[in-house]
Amino acid sequence: MATRRNLFRLIGIQRILVKYGLDDLIKETHLLRPMRFVFYLFPRRRDRSAPLGERIRLALEELGPIFVKFGQALSTRRDLLPADIADELAKLQDAVPPFPAEEAIAILDDAYGKPVAEVFGRFDTEPFAAASIAQVHTAKLPGGQEVIVKLLRPGVRELIERDIEVLKMLAGLADRYWKAVKRLRPKDVVEEYEDTIIDELDLMREAANAAQLKRNFAGSDMLYVPEIYWDFCRPEVLVQERIYGIPISDMDALRAAGANIQLLAENGVEIFFTQVFRHNFFHADMHPGNIFVIATDPDKPKYAAVDFGIVGTLSPSDQHYLAHNFLAFFDRDYHRIAKLHIESGWVPPGTRVDQLEAAVRTVCEPIFSKPLSEISFAQVLMRLFRVAKRFEVEIQPQMILLHKTLFNIEGLGRELYPQLDLWKTAHPVMKKWMRDQVGPEALLRDLRELLPQLRDALKDLPAAIRYLASKAD
Repeated sequence: MATRRNLFRLIGIQRILVKYGLDDLIKETHLLRPMRFVFYLFPRRRDRSAPLGERIRLALEELGPIFVKFGQALSTRRDLLPADIADELAKLQDAVPPFPAEEAIAILDDAYGKPVAEVFGRFDTEPFAAASIAQVHTAKLPGGQEVIVKLLRPGVRELIERDIEVLKMLAGLADRYWKAVKRLRPKDVVEEYEDTIIDELDLMREAANAAQLKRNFAGSDMLYVPEIYWDFCRPEVLVQERIYGIPISDMDALRAAGANIQLLAENGVEIFFTQVFRHNFFHADMHPGNIFVIATDPDKPKYAAVDFGIVGTLSPSDQHYLAHNFLAFFDRDYHRIAKLHIESGWVPPGTRVDQLEAAVRTVCEPIFSKPLSEISFAQVLMRLFRVAKRFEVEIQPQMILLHKTLFNIEGLGRELYPQLDLWKTAHPVMKKWMRDQVGPEALLRDLRELLPQLRDALKDLPAAIRYLASKAD
């Protein structure tokens, strides 16, 4: 039954591509080529009157939440896309059609078990923003606090589960029949993505993520996280403090406010590395629609983040591996990078260190000491992919969220302050983190954590000695 449903979904995807005059993409998709004869049985209603970017955006919106999120990720990569297409995809962040107010009120009535008018002092039925998985309304609590109310779209879980099945089927076909893609571990990648997006459907989890991030940055002059109102939160409803700020993408408004753009860009890099390495808990959906700037003090503007449905963490081994790689990269120690890849098991054990070192140096050396505006990360990435293929580097699914976040950060930095010296900004942050991990304070911290275990072991030591002595007799 599931296979039949997947087949109908694939046909539906092709129908939408035809509708918007994008069906030529099928010719470039090897996995769907055997099914082309099925698609050509349907009337071909190509509509190419609208610009290409608009047609791509409309097709992604019609295809559903998973595809909208793909478009959102792409929208930050203006170095990869023509400007008109990037502009259209950016609209996916705040221009997704809302669902009717009547449905929103019905969701709230059901969630609270009483009419919405008895829950909020005011509830604004006109949606404030709409996204692929949820939409937001403004409201006021009985105590007078201005809040936003986030509601899951009706039926969104069923749509996502259906498309995940399709992705799993395509990943299975790719793993079985497409040798070139095997090392990318498509099935593992889809499973990792499934865990992420299913978690995003639980708004209580998002509320908990926001609360954790707020604790991590308590008292920070770089990032503000809104307050969560737990008494009003449900799995399908999130209620949090309303943020008043300038959208990060509104450069004209930021300049008009006199915001220190360079400081914002540098703080953005520091926030990212702090989240990943110091807190090991990072906001992994940092597209422009989720970031605002509070510029009440223009000399010290502060970021304000929203939408915490996707967060990432790393295992201690992955975290240390990445930290050493970043530091080696900043120090141009390509030999160390090559050794780290081999020690981690990400490349075959027989790989020659000198050959991998030379390949990494060739890719990375040209981009040093250059501002963000002069670095083509698209070219760097393509070269690194070629190196990975040559040395049979396995893609690590647990790193996908981190890669996605890095893309978001780079895209934001390129728009915000292209003159940013990424290396100069990030290197001191990493050095400090490494000192915290291996310095005297870290040693004392580890000893404090081990003391209870040592105490218990010492208590058991006499009994262990007596037991060994009795065995010796």
